Amino acid sequence: MINTWIYRTLTKQQIEIQNKLAEELSISPILSKMLVQRDIFTYEDARSFFRPDLSNLHDPFLMADMQKAVDRLTKAMQSNEKILVYGDYDVDGTTSVALVYKFLKQFYSNIEFYIPDRYAEGYGISILGIDYAANNDFKLIIALDCGIKAVEKVKYALSKGVDFIICDHHTPDAVLPPAVAVLDPKRLDCTYPYKHLSGCGVGFKLMQAFAITNNIDFIQLTPLLDLLALSIASDIVPITGENRILAFYGLKQINSNPSIGLKGILDVCGLTDKEISISDIVFKIGPRINASGRMKLASEAVELLVSSDHAFAKEKSDTINEYNNDRKDLDKYITDEAIAMIGTDTRYKDRKSIVVHKPDWHKGVIGIVASRLSEEFYKPSIVLANSNGLASGSARSVSGFDIYKAIDSCRDLLENFGGHMYAAGLSLKEENIPAFTERFEKFVSENILLEQTYPQIDIDSILEFKDITPKFFRVLKQFGPFGPGNMKPVFVSKKVFDYGTSRLVGKEQEHLKLELVDSSSENVINGIAFRMFEYNDHLKALNPLDICYTLEENSFNGNTSIQLMIKDIKIIEN
Repeated sequence: MINTWIYRTLTKQQIEIQNKLAEELSISPILSKMLVQRDIFTYEDARSFFRPDLSNLHDPFLMADMQKAVDRLTKAMQSNEKILVYGDYDVDGTTSVALVYKFLKQFYSNIEFYIPDRYAEGYGISILGIDYAANNDFKLIIALDCGIKAVEKVKYALSKGVDFIICDHHTPDAVLPPAVAVLDPKRLDCTYPYKHLSGCGVGFKLMQAFAITNNIDFIQLTPLLDLLALSIASDIVPITGENRILAFYGLKQINSNPSIGLKGILDVCGLTDKEISISDIVFKIGPRINASGRMKLASEAVELLVSSDHAFAKEKSDTINEYNNDRKDLDKYITDEAIAMIGTDTRYKDRKSIVVHKPDWHKGVIGIVASRLSEEFYKPSIVLANSNGLASGSARSVSGFDIYKAIDSCRDLLENFGGHMYAAGLSLKEENIPAFTERFEKFVSENILLEQTYPQIDIDSILEFKDITPKFFRVLKQFGPFGPGNMKPVFVSKKVFDYGTSRLVGKEQEHLKLELVDSSSENVINGIAFRMFEYNDHLKALNPLDICYTLEENSFNGNTSIQLMIKDIKIIEN
């Protein structure tokens, strides 16, 4: 699929701010332009951006119901009530549970954690989980990364003498569950200044408020920021504002002193003694934590994350790594099967959305398959499999399109649903799938914009190779951590040529190892273009190319250099 390059431009007024910032900060105008694109307009804004500070975190008591939550938690601990820390089975849920459990366990022993079985209980608060709490004399459940729509389940818990504190970040309905406290910055009546916390982030704010109330020094929370960074990266929440501060310090914790459990995962990922980035979490660490809940029980991931035993952490990390290997095989098989189904169904040619269903698909990997389909066909995609008498599925969107709203428009056909703009889960009766498919397609086709139907790459700036200096790269690194809302800057260089030493690499010679020059300088810039072998002949004929890329640090044999990570190539037509 051909990418459209969208060049980000500034207004006349913004250009004036760009030039002023470049002068005040003594940086390249290209870098000051990228600050303006991120709504950073003053020297003070830039200083806060480049120097994230934990002192700039918001007061947790600005969140609706926070005082009620802290009061109920304190009362439970003073009365020696049994507390159950309950969370979803994905990375955000398991890190949430690990963070809250590890922090409270330092001060209170009458506490356990619980993660529902994806297959026996499904997503969110379950009747089985509530029964477990009631039958084992738990009086308080702290629900993390789930529960915002569990109105009937919380009523059921109350009838059993079990109270709830809900910490969620998903979009709520008009009616909230009758919990003692419902912490969710997306509540319409919540004036908390930052709306994009992860589920783990909401749990962290509860612990922060608890610490303030009980005169516990904030420094006792900082070792847990490694878990929070995992959740922020893996749940694809915006890395802006408070999330950016938390991710910045979470990465520092991972790189300086990770927990014993997390160290076990770093070892099996091959990341020992390497500087961990957000992309390492997204592509290497997060999938392994997720694999536990996809293939077996997510409680194993929590056991690992709270572990203080090196031998146990190594053994459990190896087990979870095997789950991830099995998961990769399974999701490839199901993805191939889904693509074949779509290819043989002529209706998909003109449709703006994808809904595929096969009863025996493995429920644990259908979210990954939905992501693969939305990338392959660039359409909002839903993948359904059967579980517990219902068709349950995962939805993934394309840039700019709100898939949650699309699913919400079909709510009368659903048994349950929840999620975000770009990712959601749902369940429905199997007989409702045809009607849902048509209604979902109707909403998507009527609401999706033309530019949301094909892939686009946002270009931050045009660079000449002479601009790529060590100082430029040093400042660029300080724009991180990168993620949604603060994506890694993407550059274009025009009319670049092979220096004469570019070559094909890889098992099947499918990648291009580039050594390029342009007319701006004598600099030879190295780059790598994965799966772009088809440009080799054009390059070797000394024809010019336009390239689109991010700048990366490449370490090899003790030497570090700047490398272009090629995202796209365009042949210049004569």
